[in-house]
Amino acid sequence: NRVAPGDQLIVMVHWRNQGGEPLRDYALVRPLPKGVELDPSDPALQVSVDGGVRWGRMAQLWLPTPLGGVRRAVPADITHVRWTLPDGVPPGQAGRLSYRATIR
Repeated sequence: NRVAPGDQLIVMVHWRNQGGEPLRDYALVRPLPKGVELDPSDPALQVSVDGGVRWGRMAQLWLPTPLGGVRRAVPADITHVRWTLPDGVPPGQAGRLSYRATIR
């Protein structure tokens, strides 16, 4: 009925190609809900820590520090999640993607 800090979630995203052509080079992007920390261990996920400007795995992402340096991004910095769909998804085909997260 209620969630509390530390509770684990599995967030499901359902998608469908409603167009008339197969999908090519398509990525599905979703902002991370506030108060949720993504578990970035899934190799199919790409994440962003800057509102969707740059994408990568956690080990590839860095953020500027207030004193002019940089630091490695951590899961609490994630703002968006992205999945790359397979090429040639035919019209009408649907799928489901998911990610694990923790309530902050």
